[in-house]
Amino acid sequence: MKILVQKFGGSSLTTEKARLQAIHHIEKALAEGFALVVVVSAMGRKGDPYATDTLLQLLDTGGDRLPERETDLLLHTGEIISAAVMSSMLQARGIRSKVLTGGQANIITTDDFGNAQIVQIEPQRIMRELQNGYLVIVPGFQGRTEDWEITTLGRGGSDTTATALGVALGAEWVDIFTDVNGIMTADPRIVTDAQPLSTVTYTEICNMAHLGAKVIHPRAVEVAMQGNIPIRVRSTFTDDPGTLVTHSHGFHQAGEVHDRLVMGIAHVPNIAQIKVTAKEGQYDTHLHVFKAMAMHRISVDFINVNPSGVAYTVHDQMADKASHILADMGYQPEVLSNCAKVSVIGAGIAGVPGVMAQIVEALTTQDIQILQSADSHTTIWVLVHEADMVKAVRSLHQQFQLHSRYDQH
Repeated sequence: MKILVQKFGGSSLTTEKARLQAIHHIEKALAEGFALVVVVSAMGRKGDPYATDTLLQLLDTGGDRLPERETDLLLHTGEIISAAVMSSMLQARGIRSKVLTGGQANIITTDDFGNAQIVQIEPQRIMRELQNGYLVIVPGFQGRTEDWEITTLGRGGSDTTATALGVALGAEWVDIFTDVNGIMTADPRIVTDAQPLSTVTYTEICNMAHLGAKVIHPRAVEVAMQGNIPIRVRSTFTDDPGTLVTHSHGFHQAGEVHDRLVMGIAHVPNIAQIKVTAKEGQYDTHLHVFKAMAMHRISVDFINVNPSGVAYTVHDQMADKASHILADMGYQPEVLSNCAKVSVIGAGIAGVPGVMAQIVEALTTQDIQILQSADSHTTIWVLVHEADMVKAVRSLHQQFQLHSRYDQH
């Protein structure tokens, strides 16, 4: 069997019209001879009746919250509703389908309710149904423990369900259907001439996802990368092939390979920078600071350590808490709120001189102050004032000529 996994997000399932578009892609895959596993999210987004965030609002009635185990019992129903509705529509069109919950599909997880990790998938039941001629629908975002407790997988759980099933079943690839037409060189709401990318590497899209792009969850990409299963990120509402995510970062066409230096610009707003100066004679300031942040469950990012102190960032909402903790430790932290992290991403950056010079040139000519910077072999980050974020993204997009791509559709 040639197996294909298709995942449809909540925006692809909200209305009957949208669900018919999803079914169009399902019927096309079946006509191409694929044995098909369809993973579905809960229908819609916050405010829609069966969306995960809407179900969570049912619990916000004051008093003690429902225990995490019982909360998972509630939350996993949104995807089951989607699966049943899709199965009904497929049956009406003469397509034999069978719904298997995460537990019935033998998606076995840890017992971390609300944020469980997939331990293994035993695919025999799914394979048996496929061999019997069924299209299998699996509600995303859920699994079971070894002792059959229901769990949910946290944010991005349906994407992770899809790629994990793709790996377990040896799928040809995994299609992630959403409401955007693949991966773009920047957020098209900010950069009007942002271009769709036909190919990106696993590493590049992981960085894009971690650094602000929300098209696919990085956990899902990491699972696919480990199993070497290609992903296509596509729009439910067109027949465009979308963006192919694989190990190769060269764009192949007619026997040619074009290495690219930079593939995209990402951004994250609502960040605060914290600087802590070391006390006289103290050379382990970073140890005390980061142990305190960890103890109080404050996530830190964009870390610079030097003998005179440390600089790092937290979410704006955590800045006051972090500042009070540091003050209680005898430090006098400098806190700069309303910052944004802007990232230049590309597998071609590694070992290429002059990339930082181009970034500095682009931002300096726009009178944008660089508050902090860091780099890896695939990404260079700069911290700027949030008021400069949009201008910075546009300037960098122009600097690296991402508006005119050789690999756009």
